[in-house]
Amino acid sequence: MAALANAAEEPLCSSTHLRRGIPDFGMDADAALNAVAGRLRGGCRPERNLATFLTTSIEPEAQRLYRAYLNYNLVDREQYPAMDELLRECVRMIGALWQGDSRRVVGSATTGSSEAALLAGVSLLRSWQERTRGELSRPNLVMGAGAHACWKKFCRHWGVEARIASARAGRLALDGTAAADLCDEGTIGVIGILGSTLDGRYEPIAEIAAELDRLDQQRGIDVPVHVDAASGGFIAPFLDADLRWDFRIPRVVSINASGHKSGMVPPGLGWLLWRDRGRRSPELGIRINYLGGDDTHYELSFSRSAAPVVLQYYNFVRFGFAGFHAVHARSRSLARELAVRLLGTGRFRLLGDGSELPVVALAAEPPIKLRRLAMHLADRGWAVPVYTLPPELDDVEVMRVVVRSDFTPEAVEDFTAAVEEFVSTVN
Repeated sequence: MAALANAAEEPLCSSTHLRRGIPDFGMDADAALNAVAGRLRGGCRPERNLATFLTTSIEPEAQRLYRAYLNYNLVDREQYPAMDELLRECVRMIGALWQGDSRRVVGSATTGSSEAALLAGVSLLRSWQERTRGELSRPNLVMGAGAHACWKKFCRHWGVEARIASARAGRLALDGTAAADLCDEGTIGVIGILGSTLDGRYEPIAEIAAELDRLDQQRGIDVPVHVDAASGGFIAPFLDADLRWDFRIPRVVSINASGHKSGMVPPGLGWLLWRDRGRRSPELGIRINYLGGDDTHYELSFSRSAAPVVLQYYNFVRFGFAGFHAVHARSRSLARELAVRLLGTGRFRLLGDGSELPVVALAAEPPIKLRRLAMHLADRGWAVPVYTLPPELDDVEVMRVVVRSDFTPEAVEDFTAAVEEFVSTVN
């Protein structure tokens, strides 16, 4: 740290005292650590944050791997060829998991599903523009009311009309009829959600694709499907093997999922796979040679740590298919148990019961107020979100509990007891 010591001897320039936020001089590492830890003290522990879908606990061995590869740059393929091959192996494994031809699928690791969604949207848009040869000026993208905000961001920033199927009582999800009714020659694609963040339910991807097949046969409008499996992409293959939602459906051209959710990797890691090279628009690729190689990059972001990809591969070989099945089956079982316990209070109705994503979503019966319940739970160390449903149903408030791999039977008891305590005080 000689440079730091020498810098301390340099006279301060006149502008130094005008800086805001950065102190004139530093401190030793221990003091800095304590200062930062003090600023961050408080709030609930991550494993008691039931708002997030993100992984909040990993094994000590995974922590060691993460620290070891944190400063490896994933895009330096020439310098770290083994890292690049490990990424490609992850793509092959995920492609096979999603019932694709592992010899033909292509894909990318992204910083999360939001980046993956933007890339998938751009690929759909560019492919549509190539098909229509510029004859149609206003593209649109069809989705359900429960689609993630990243799809609305894509539409806004790339000049695409977002066609959103209205929510109605008993139906938040996009279905086949609604999807086909919204499609026309300007539709670049339909987004199917495998696991809504609103209620944890899967949209009927196979039904949507079948209706789009009929649309193609009857009107000659050929619309591809992208599956946003941010939360369900690493759950459904292990727990719902007979469910058709993936590359077994010819109309599904691309799929994204979050490694940092049910892939059990710390933030941030997403995956985006296409059925084959022909479905990934070549215009996504940018050739770069200033890192030492001559490579084509298909991501929106650039430099980022390789550690999340290393941990994804670690999880695949550590747990295997049987291990992933066991982890997610346990989470689903705990979610369903929690749903039954909460329903048994007689004060709630379920929108999601944990039978698809391990998520419990509930609305309250009067006079229960969910925001007051959330405050009560926060006082007992639980973070639980309360939100309103999409337009047409935005008078309905919902509380959502995400059951992750570090949730325990004891947590079910603790959480339920806290809810029952609140309910007992409400007349």
